[in-house]
Amino acid sequence: MGESSEFKGWEELIPDALGLIFRNLSLQDKLTVVPQVCKSWCRAVSGPYSWQEIDIEEWSKQCEPDKLERMLHLLFSWSGRAFHRLCVSGLPNDSLFSLIADHAGSLKTLELPRSQITDSMVEQVAPRLAGITFLDVSYCTKMGPRALEAFGQSCRSLVGLRRRMYPLAVADKESQDEEAHAIASTMPKLRHLETAYLLLSTAGVVKILSNCRELELLDLRGCWEVKLDEKVVTERYGRVKVLGPNVVDHCYERNLWEECSDSESVYSWETMDEEEFVLDGGSDEEDGIWDDGDGLENLELRFYGGGPHADAFAGFHWPPSP
Repeated sequence: MGESSEFKGWEELIPDALGLIFRNLSLQDKLTVVPQVCKSWCRAVSGPYSWQEIDIEEWSKQCEPDKLERMLHLLFSWSGRAFHRLCVSGLPNDSLFSLIADHAGSLKTLELPRSQITDSMVEQVAPRLAGITFLDVSYCTKMGPRALEAFGQSCRSLVGLRRRMYPLAVADKESQDEEAHAIASTMPKLRHLETAYLLLSTAGVVKILSNCRELELLDLRGCWEVKLDEKVVTERYGRVKVLGPNVVDHCYERNLWEECSDSESVYSWETMDEEEFVLDGGSDEEDGIWDDGDGLENLELRFYGGGPHADAFAGFHWPPSP
């Protein structure tokens, strides 16, 4: 291609354009392949435009707690605290939840299924999550109505809540109507609510329908004690599409990410450090770390020349810089 060509090489794309492209890649590719392409891609993948959405749900299901914490520290740093969506499965303790809240300045969508977070910790950190518009706390068995109330009181713009449960996880409970009351009294702007397999009564659901007047979708699959008159629901709450309580194969799905998230970053690329580093996924054996079930646990991160993350990851026994 001649010098006079109007087309530029891939390595010359600006970081925000590269970030949009990298969002379509898997976590594996972003951490092990992209950094080895060229220096500009290596810098771009460690910048905020590549990590406005952090989705490590599948990887986090298998990793150890200390490695999860280190990964979160790394990605939060690279995002410049500009990430607006975070999806992590199985937070093992309250301290990691607090860590997330400390970096949630731009956060809009928070998905923490199967996490071990408690009512008391949610009450402490919920005010730091005030910007959240979509929340997923499904299968979080250590939290209850107090946590939901704290979320509702702090997250005044919440329009989507996913609070599913495993049937066996609630088998020893008589009722979870207190959660319904917490939702109804503190989350009036909800448009999307999933409460599959919660032990709710008809009265609890009616309270939600009466108080959450903007509700468009209510998922009650598996809520066997709920008995709603379809005609009454249509007459009084005509805008609401109700699923359940019978479980059927067809599932009404709705993508709230675009309407609940703000993709514009308040951080500019110029504010980020441009330290050179290489992410080494194991050279010739790179593919193996993804096939043995370990995920990214064996991922090696090399920060040449020290870099801003060297101290934070000293305990990982990184190989020495050449």
